Amino acid sequence: MDLIKIHSSDKETFVGYAESRIGGRTENQDSFTFGDTPFGFLVTVCDGMGGGPGGKTASSIAVTEILKGVKEAEGDDLKPAEVVTAAVKQANAAIIAATEVHPELKGMGSTATVLLLNEQAAVVAHVGDSRVYQLRGRQKVFRTFDHSVVFDMVRQGIITEEQARLSAQSNVITRALGVAPEVEVEIDEVPYEAGDRFMLCTDGIHGSMPERELLRLIADTRVALGPVADNIATTVDEIGRREGGEHDNLTLALIQTKSNSKLKPKMPKKVKDMLLALGVVCALSLVLNVVLLLTRSSSPADTTELENTVKAQKTEIQKLTDSVATMNEKLQTKNDSLEQLKKANNAAREALFSAGTEQKNNNKR
Repeated sequence: MDLIKIHSSDKETFVGYAESRIGGRTENQDSFTFGDTPFGFLVTVCDGMGGGPGGKTASSIAVTEILKGVKEAEGDDLKPAEVVTAAVKQANAAIIAATEVHPELKGMGSTATVLLLNEQAAVVAHVGDSRVYQLRGRQKVFRTFDHSVVFDMVRQGIITEEQARLSAQSNVITRALGVAPEVEVEIDEVPYEAGDRFMLCTDGIHGSMPERELLRLIADTRVALGPVADNIATTVDEIGRREGGEHDNLTLALIQTKSNSKLKPKMPKKVKDMLLALGVVCALSLVLNVVLLLTRSSSPADTTELENTVKAQKTEIQKLTDSVATMNEKLQTKNDSLEQLKKANNAAREALFSAGTEQKNNNKR
């Protein structure tokens, strides 16, 4: 399948592309879709399983029902995370219902990944071993954790993630849509910043190479986002051909945000602990100084010295506070300027890429 631009009515929120290829198989059992909903823009990628037409049928039902479920959700004070969870469960029920109508499809199922992007936050849901990545620059700030036999072993510290990737049991999953009437949906709500990249992908993508190599491809900023997505698919395809040409279907959706979410990142626990320790040290230091001065003497001269010392310490603390505030203002100004430059740069790249794609399509005609 050719590279597809992911489009939304809100062009100021993100830019995105998706691509799905058959790999070395006789049928592409992966599916994806996207669309605007009352709760934000939704992208979903699913990987079907099952003999004959079952796999493709299951993944097609999954993406259709997930988007439909979020679009048609009704109720007062509905939370996006609850809506997405209900939609994935609706897809699970729809796959099971299809097997009851068509017994020949019995045994089919599908993984599911969902990204719901709105101004508040990014809602991420997944079932199975398809993944959602979030990168900020070259740093991975979020990734889903596979529901699979080998990743259960990773969680227990028995094997590493790379050993899990190379294991013969790497495709044995512990959760899927269409397997049982009830399915547990893992869901997260994460903040995002302008320039962050989210990638939804099937195991045909993330299982093809060590994760550090995949992250390097996702984080490539030398070209526009469209060629980045296409290069990931091409690289995976080339690896598969070199290894015998029987590689799995491969599907990815790559999204880059253009603004910051209202939800802000939580302060890392290490930073919190450091600040707490620093506060305790400062408080103890101040108390000890006061105690030492009080124990010297209670004469008027000593009292004046104590007052002057406390006043001087308060002045120093205020200076430090003002200095930190000034630094924050400078950093914010710098970040705002960088965001504007990023937006202009990305817009120029996307315009060039779109023009090239349009010219390519015209030449095909």
